[in-house]
Amino acid sequence: MDNNLAALTAVQKLSLSTNMIEKISGINSLKNLRILSLGRNNIKTFSGLEAVGEHLEELWISYNQIEKIKGVNVLKALKVLYMSNNLVKDWAEFNRLQEIPHLEDLLFINNPICENMDMEFWRSQATKRLPKLKKLDAIPIV
Repeated sequence: MDNNLAALTAVQKLSLSTNMIEKISGINSLKNLRILSLGRNNIKTFSGLEAVGEHLEELWISYNQIEKIKGVNVLKALKVLYMSNNLVKDWAEFNRLQEIPHLEDLLFINNPICENMDMEFWRSQATKRLPKLKKLDAIPIV
């Protein structure tokens, strides 16, 4: 990512989708950032979000190469996480989403963890682990 982003100190929504980005960087000075769109890149980890973790409310990071969810604990204000079509394979990694205290809307379809489950079983397992969710894979939790 480009260090010129530092000049955008007042930006609230930033879309950097489809830019072949491999790692999150250059956003440390974006103290007003609320929505960050990084879909369709080559991102593998959540590292680099530490400086925006206290105020970032939405992270759109679908269609990347994320297998490990380590580092989401810095996302203290996050309510919306769209991370479908990544590479998360197991429940141990999925359970790290419990470290996001205000998460209420999660898009997670088309990760390997979901592939061999019917929708009802997937939803029951995911909501058991994340009981505060209000929406899972674009469908409200009732």
